[in-house]
Amino acid sequence: MAFVHLHTHSEYSLLDGANRVGELVAHVKKLGMDSLAVTDHGNMHAAWTFYEAARAQQIRPILGFEAYLAFGPRQARERQPGAPGIYSHLVLLARNRVGYKNLVKLTSIGYTEGFYRRPRIDKEVLARHSEGIVCLAACLSGEVALHLRQGKYDEAKRSAEWFAQTFGRDNFWLEIQSHGIPEEQAVTTGMLELGRE
Repeated sequence: MAFVHLHTHSEYSLLDGANRVGELVAHVKKLGMDSLAVTDHGNMHAAWTFYEAARAQQIRPILGFEAYLAFGPRQARERQPGAPGIYSHLVLLARNRVGYKNLVKLTSIGYTEGFYRRPRIDKEVLARHSEGIVCLAACLSGEVALHLRQGKYDEAKRSAEWFAQTFGRDNFWLEIQSHGIPEEQAVTTGMLELGRE
């Protein structure tokens, strides 16, 4: 079965990524993969280097980033009442040139309008710049996963439905991970149930 990493961090994801772009691309090539996404936290600083390195190795580069999505307005600095956190994570991938341009806009807005500890965007700006983007629900810190971790299945479902409407059913995907973290099993169960629904 073909496999492609769509949620990968480089050295541009401070305190989270350790992959050096050139070494990462060479390793993916050695494993026989034909594509790779680099999705650094809040930024696309590796995009040019990654694109060039991937093309040189005949790997299809998928450009994206892992957004910090504020609960409520991106300018707000306080936790929104009832929200499972100040922000969540969301993986965004360029499907085409329009998507790439929208990703550049979104990451720029995160730094210029939503920065509070992290470069945050919100649902209002995400909906405005969703064209050409594929969205993944992200890790345990994704909005859908945060609701599932708190046992709020209906909230998780509402969240997943919003993303599916915003990006289109073919452009929103639930994400499951297995790193041996106990909470991942409950999230995986919830994600699979959401997928069935």
